[in-house]
Amino acid sequence: MDERALDGHRIDTLIAEVRKLSAALERIAGPAPAENDWAAADCFVWSPQRRHLQPVPRPNRIGLALIKGVDHVRDILHENTRRFADGLPANNVLLWGARGMGKSSLVKSVHAAVASETGVALKLIEVHREDIATLPLLLDLLRDAPAPVIVFCDDLSFDHDDTSYKSLKAVLDGGVEGRPAHVLLYATSNRRHLLPRDMMENERSTAINPSEAVEEKVSLSDRFGLWLGFHKCSQEDYLAMIDGYAQAFGLETPCAQLHAEALTWATTRGARSGRVAWQFIQDLAGREGRRLP
Repeated sequence: MDERALDGHRIDTLIAEVRKLSAALERIAGPAPAENDWAAADCFVWSPQRRHLQPVPRPNRIGLALIKGVDHVRDILHENTRRFADGLPANNVLLWGARGMGKSSLVKSVHAAVASETGVALKLIEVHREDIATLPLLLDLLRDAPAPVIVFCDDLSFDHDDTSYKSLKAVLDGGVEGRPAHVLLYATSNRRHLLPRDMMENERSTAINPSEAVEEKVSLSDRFGLWLGFHKCSQEDYLAMIDGYAQAFGLETPCAQLHAEALTWATTRGARSGRVAWQFIQDLAGREGRRLP
């Protein structure tokens, strides 16, 4: 091999090594932050790996009028959200209580209703439970948001040795800089205090100062300005949900038969709730050959 060919071979080898090094550095650095388009949708899902707000063009939600049996908490949440959209002071909200009673559905429906009523470009960003620790990162991104934002954490709870609740506390408190006035946090949970009782009892038994250790964890819920409780529904409320769905979707089963079948369905499920009512309506619509929106 002559000298010129040897030099060319060396250059090719060097270029190949540089490309390998560049690829390795890219893998270590991770994906580049994505460009977030606030106009792409009203609802987003937070993807912390790329600091990306994934647009949700067709959110999974129902009309506010179809949510029955929770009128009192519905009105409180609607009023709080309306004040927030209008630029007035509003509270972070914890919706807690019985399973299947429409906590998450209410948040999404109230968001849509208020955005429609006010004409404000109100945004809803859902944060998955496993990404709670990245809330401070999201909050930093939202400081420059061009519209009011509700950060939504669904089915929130913390287990043993889970320290991500400290990130939630930091967001609720706002830290040194303070929480931006155009950002609120709405969360749903089956637990009023978000932490299991045995976890708090374990802290009490092992801490140097038991009362302070327990207080730190219990106080997490206290940082929400509003607590809205959801309880198991009565038979009357359950049937009102059934009637509302049947009327909205044009189902043709006679009322007496509708109620009898709905009660039998609830008995077989061992519970009455908004979720059970919706599952019955899906079954009934399928038997009637109707498609649901």
